[in-house]
Amino acid sequence: MFKPILALPLALQLVNVADGVPNLDVTTSCRGAARAVAQSESEKREKACYETEKNTKEKLQQNWASFPTKDRTFCLGAVKGYAPTYTELSTCLEMIRDVRNIGQKPVESPERRMPTPRTPRPER
Repeated sequence: MFKPILALPLALQLVNVADGVPNLDVTTSCRGAARAVAQSESEKREKACYETEKNTKEKLQQNWASFPTKDRTFCLGAVKGYAPTYTELSTCLEMIRDVRNIGQKPVESPERRMPTPRTPRPER
């Protein structure tokens, strides 16, 4: 009885994720970053945060389709619970991709031996 109600938000989220990079409100995070530094630097830090987030969103827009939908859905859900940022979303997606790729790298044959380092001869 509760399954259709729970499935609807997930279905809407999947449609959202498939359309493109979602619009995140990074205001809370950037203001928090600004409060974490000396007051004289806070405005500069907040502006830098917004610029970083803008650049990260643009990069995500270029690469969005390269990430599987299930990864996009997972990462979006992971960052949306608090003050989300594009940096966190991007990091999540890249980490999942990189962990998945670790298992795809060829393993060196045990027959291959690493070269033995030469010990330098003492000078005479």
